[in-house]
Amino acid sequence: MSDTHYQSPLNTRYASPAMLRLWGERHRIGLWRRIWLALAETERELGVDIPAAALEQMRSHLDDADLDAAGAYERTLRHDVMAHVHAFGDQAPAARAVIHLGATSALVTDNADLLVMRDSLRLLLARLIDAVERLAALAERTKALPCLGYTHFQPAQLTTVGKRATLWTQDLASDVEAIVHALSGWQLLGCKGATGTQASFLELFKGDHAKVRELDRRLTAKLGVERSVPVSGQTYSRKTDARILDLLSGVAQSAAKLATDLRLLQHEGELLEPFESKQVGSSAMAYKRNPMRAERVCSLARFVIATAANPDYTAATQWLERTLDDSANRRLTLPEAFLATDAILLLVSDIVGGLEVVEPVIAEHVAEQMPQMATERWLMLGVAAGGDRQVLHETIRRLSQASAAQVRGGKPNDLLERMAADHTFAKVPAASLKAELDPTRYTGRAAQQVDEFLTEYLRPMLKRVRPMAAEAEAAEVLV
Repeated sequence: MSDTHYQSPLNTRYASPAMLRLWGERHRIGLWRRIWLALAETERELGVDIPAAALEQMRSHLDDADLDAAGAYERTLRHDVMAHVHAFGDQAPAARAVIHLGATSALVTDNADLLVMRDSLRLLLARLIDAVERLAALAERTKALPCLGYTHFQPAQLTTVGKRATLWTQDLASDVEAIVHALSGWQLLGCKGATGTQASFLELFKGDHAKVRELDRRLTAKLGVERSVPVSGQTYSRKTDARILDLLSGVAQSAAKLATDLRLLQHEGELLEPFESKQVGSSAMAYKRNPMRAERVCSLARFVIATAANPDYTAATQWLERTLDDSANRRLTLPEAFLATDAILLLVSDIVGGLEVVEPVIAEHVAEQMPQMATERWLMLGVAAGGDRQVLHETIRRLSQASAAQVRGGKPNDLLERMAADHTFAKVPAASLKAELDPTRYTGRAAQQVDEFLTEYLRPMLKRVRPMAAEAEAAEVLV
């Protein structure tokens, strides 16, 4: 296309070639032709007089559709499916009279859309597993590294970098499980006819209901899916699209949470996303190192989450057995949501794979807050040494506030020194107070929780779902 025409940034900047190929016109029409071939093959198997030469010619032209010729037909016919019926018939003249026999447009469009979405979900599943595995490696590597916890983005009890990573991992792992569940129950439209009654196929088979049912079963199986929907109007229920895009929204939510946390932590200097040697952070401020990848994740995630509402409205406003106000909307929302989610997951894997954990800064932030963290233990030491709990509590309150005021003035936190010098803690050796400043004593079961999460949940789950994700490898090479 000319560079004078608008092109989606998802096409030119963000999505992968594999996902673009799945949603490309040539792949879609190749699926249409495979569906027409499967229909004709099955009709012949069940007794319809379809010449073998027709099938052979159809098989010979599955992937060489003349898109320009189909476009010319569509400008005259104003119908995309019939345009491709004619274009296919031109290339397979022996089949011209039987292409699309008994079918309505949804037979090819809906079944093809469901196949594309299935393969797109498989590809996203592979991307998700890669991101989860990278996060799991980060969690294991840093499971015992103390860091400040934050509630309300204010310093809170200590956690570890690895434990925090498990929170991100768990979110994405839940998306893995949701997609696996959806794929395991995948259904096609099958052969349902103009209003879903299969009337045209019943006429084709002279009233033989068993053959009509077998046609639906065999065609679905030829397309690589075990089941078709039990009933439909002309199209499959558009609630299916809504459920599928809910999965994408879920991925976007998980990724945006992770990316937002990383943006905050990069501001604190604790975690830094990858930054290439010649990368420019700002056109004006040459010193800048902005978290642009994480920001892009958040930006694309917002788009996916908002786009996922479109199929909800479409499903809610379909009229009776069929209405066409879904068509233009689906042409926009389905591919764009998948392309954007693909871009998000590529970014997440890139960020996590090159994430820089700045341990000195993390340790410095911990050290700044440790005296306050240790005050409860100091209180217990004072009581054990014979002090009055209430008096000691008041001393800690008074001294910690004075020390905090000093910190706000840009001076070091001297709470330990203040307490060691105060008469109420005279019976507690300063060394005992100092020993309580070891941050590893304040991370609770964080390291153990990481181990338990990885060994008891994540690794068994990934082992279970990897075979399904392996099918995504085929999606990488689909024509």
